[in-house]
Amino acid sequence: MRANRREFTLGALTAIAAASGWSVAAKAADNKTIAVLFDGLYSEFWVAGLQIIRDDLKKRGFGIQEAISDKDDNKQFEQVRAAIAKKVDGIIIVQTDSNAVIPAIKAANKAKIPMVHFNRPPAKTDAFSVAIQADNQKIAREAVLYSCGVAKDSGKKHKAAILIGNLGDPNAIQRRDGFDEAVKQFPDNVEVVARIPTEWDADKAFAGLTNALQANPDISFVFTSSDFLLPQIIQSLKAANKWAPVGDEKHVILTGFDGFPSAYELMKDKYMDACGVQNLFFETTLAMQAILDLQAGKPVEKLLLDPGFAITQANIEAKKDEMWGYTLWKQKNG
Repeated sequence: MRANRREFTLGALTAIAAASGWSVAAKAADNKTIAVLFDGLYSEFWVAGLQIIRDDLKKRGFGIQEAISDKDDNKQFEQVRAAIAKKVDGIIIVQTDSNAVIPAIKAANKAKIPMVHFNRPPAKTDAFSVAIQADNQKIAREAVLYSCGVAKDSGKKHKAAILIGNLGDPNAIQRRDGFDEAVKQFPDNVEVVARIPTEWDADKAFAGLTNALQANPDISFVFTSSDFLLPQIIQSLKAANKWAPVGDEKHVILTGFDGFPSAYELMKDKYMDACGVQNLFFETTLAMQAILDLQAGKPVEKLLLDPGFAITQANIEAKKDEMWGYTLWKQKNG
């Protein structure tokens, strides 16, 4: 997932985003240290992911070495080499380019240091590493299926728009495919009239949805492949006089993906019908267990999936504590 021009709402997390280069925490008594290498902290998703990893390592008594590459593949490779030189016990990495990271994987293999890719797998290679990835297609499908059920229960046929991410990103493709699988099951209730390419760019998303609403003023069903585009969606729907809560005749059935704090708030206030959620807590547990298992010489699959879940108006009270965005929202709002 990629985003731009996000404003982070928590002071503590903003402080993380300001970090660059190496930040070395005190080592634990057993001297286990994990390098955590992100390519950037350009959305709340990545900021929250880093914070959850830090919290997990602290609970385990592990040391942490952090580095941010600012989407510079060469810089990140040097950070991997630095981590190897420091003889860390494992590397958790978020790379920008799935092919450019392969030399880093090979370097870690040569040093016999486990490497785990967090939420963004590398390209196919003979070099060994483990990738933790959300089951994007399943999560999107489950969230959109709920919203299609809402459309069916309304007793009318809805015209739909999907905001598609960067198709160079496997996550975007899988989310689009999950959407398609869901709406195909409801041909009498949902008709897709607009497929809006965003390239994970907020301005393109706003322009695309605005144009789609002008061309199809009766659009009443919107799916976004990432919650970071919600501000632009809200702006477009307000301009079209279509921003209204569940139950209002002007309400547009809205489905999101990721589980941002803003998505939780929209769910709570009944402006959003459903949201596919990546379970960052579970993904962190998977990443750490993979490193520990590899250190112990145990076999680990190259791809470990987070099944995630759909949070909906029907299950929000029961599921919200599993939503990373709710955790951040609660920290801010008490």
